[in-house]
Amino acid sequence: MRASDRVYAVLREEILDGALPPGTTLTEVEQSTRLGYSRTPVREALGRLTADGLVEAASARALVVTDVSGDDISALYELREALEVSAARLAAKRRDQRVFADLHDRFAHAALLVDGGDTGLQRYYDLVAELDAAIDAATGNAYLTQALRSVRLHSARVRRSAQRNPERLRQAASEHLLICQAIRDGDVALAGHATHVHLSLSRANALAASTHSEKTVS
Repeated sequence: MRASDRVYAVLREEILDGALPPGTTLTEVEQSTRLGYSRTPVREALGRLTADGLVEAASARALVVTDVSGDDISALYELREALEVSAARLAAKRRDQRVFADLHDRFAHAALLVDGGDTGLQRYYDLVAELDAAIDAATGNAYLTQALRSVRLHSARVRRSAQRNPERLRQAASEHLLICQAIRDGDVALAGHATHVHLSLSRANALAASTHSEKTVS
């Protein structure tokens, strides 16, 4: 892996996790010293983060971690619904049934992971990532998959900011279970509807978490 790829991966994870919260100023010199890399890979990594929309210019020499407002969340979920409902429906048509049967079996116990502390929570998110990858592969549509990769980057940031809601996470595990079942069974209508319901509930939770955060800050 190139040095710039390593720097990018570290900074992206810190932004998604909230270790670098919105408003944090990032400069080449500071990050080069902190991460132990020369300025060139740091500059390249910051350029990629800018393209991702995770940072933006604060001045000629500094970048700042972008915020995610309620309006941003609403816009993001509008895009997610357009893409993910279509992906789920296509996956139900074209899937490898064995893949989604296995995922269904694992999601049947996913609620237990949510209550398993940080390790269990990470295992749950890894399982969700496996489902996303399986749906991407099943669609057989490279353009759709590329668009989904971009939107999921920002979705991960919103999701992690609202992740400390065990009740919502257990509910989401049940929603993913139904999505797996619908795709496994080739039920196109149910796959689309289950994905729509999941996104609607996730959006409501994310907006509620965002509102609470704004009130806490103010």
